[in-house]
Amino acid sequence: MLTYLLIGAHLLGIVTSFNALMVTRTPQGTIAWLFSLNTIPLLAVPAYWILGRDRFHGYVIEHRALAQSHDPLVLAITAKLAGYRHRRSANQPLVGEQLATLPYLDGNTVELLINGDATFDSILAGIERAKESVLVQFYIVRADDLGRRLQARLIEKAQTGVAVYFLYDEVGSSRLPSNFIRQLEEAGVHVSAFHTTRGAGNRFQLNFRNHRKIVVVDANDGWVGGHNVGDEYLGKNPRFGHWRDTHMRIQGPAVVGLMVSFAEDWKWATDESLSTSLWEPTGVADGKATVLVVPTGPADRLESASLMFQQAIQAAQKRIWIASPYFIPDQAVAHSLHLAAMRGVDVRIVIPNNPDQKIVYYSAFNFVGPLLESGVRVFRYLDGFLHQKVFLLDDETAGVGTANFDNRSFRLNFEVTAVTIDAQFAQCVEAMLEDDFATSREMTTADLDRLSFWFKVKVRAASLLAPIQ
Repeated sequence: MLTYLLIGAHLLGIVTSFNALMVTRTPQGTIAWLFSLNTIPLLAVPAYWILGRDRFHGYVIEHRALAQSHDPLVLAITAKLAGYRHRRSANQPLVGEQLATLPYLDGNTVELLINGDATFDSILAGIERAKESVLVQFYIVRADDLGRRLQARLIEKAQTGVAVYFLYDEVGSSRLPSNFIRQLEEAGVHVSAFHTTRGAGNRFQLNFRNHRKIVVVDANDGWVGGHNVGDEYLGKNPRFGHWRDTHMRIQGPAVVGLMVSFAEDWKWATDESLSTSLWEPTGVADGKATVLVVPTGPADRLESASLMFQQAIQAAQKRIWIASPYFIPDQAVAHSLHLAAMRGVDVRIVIPNNPDQKIVYYSAFNFVGPLLESGVRVFRYLDGFLHQKVFLLDDETAGVGTANFDNRSFRLNFEVTAVTIDAQFAQCVEAMLEDDFATSREMTTADLDRLSFWFKVKVRAASLLAPIQ
């Protein structure tokens, strides 16, 4: 019996190897899977079908599908946005435009929201003002005090006739009780999990996450950034203490980009399209900011999140500052950082000193040493846990979103980033990051030299798992 089991496992390993050979994106990943599938198939075959896939099959990108069929709704939206399309000035880097569904759009106002109180005060007040529609999407939603406040606000608006949609990731929100969902549904809120495993061919693809955090009110007021819905994001969890995070608010036509991202996910989760009455992009009278919304994820043809960061780093002439809770760059992004520092760009990276995941903490050390030698400055944030996902490019361009600086965000998660061209907003981001640097300890090569042998062993061991972190 055991003999037949082993023979069957090896045959499955061989068959699975053909799939790994054809679909795994990196040569390193392909070699690793081929070796393990043919040497330890009993472990490697189930691991591959759960963790090995880096392309999300079957995901319906509604906007692009409609665009290909010249859908009247898409044509109408495009026509309405034509007057807001940004015209590039000389030597102006337009990070991510070819990766996004819609172009850079003028006529927006933007507001930087630093930490949880400012973010959720703004979001809850925006929902309170809603007259027609509210779209809410988060990776993590908890049924704690903040979660119940959000729930009450959504129920209140739904009962007044506002169209309310609520989308959550079933992995990130696995502890969300069923009565929380039921109460929303009974009030008339349209609710759905993202359903990563939906479809016969996706039953075991547990490695993907919908990591987006989006709120849109009345098609003209939007929020995006690093916060999820939970009391810890207000600094109320004693394990983490102060929670350092960043969101942003957008008013204007660029909010349609957030709606498109939400609509794509809603279509996949429910097979339903958002009501056409929700799509009414408008400008803001005093809007001076240019904004691009860049949704990225494993359904994209290219590794769009990684390419977005590479393009930002390569476009930098003066500086590129990056804040991320998880710093495990792939080889291409790491090379871009090295080259930027070597050509004289002020490259700074701020990451947490107090991690929420030890394996991520150790992995980061594997990249820090070589970067320091190239002139990159690395800071470890000391006041609680740093969770923001922000970059600042030169003097006008800044990005705020959900994408971390790791393989999971580059290849496995659905993410979204708002890239803004606006000198005043960039100055606000600069001041915020300067405060973060001042609350951090800058790392040196001497710090790395003092690490113990066993700490370095942990670093090397953790780095081997970088592709699935």
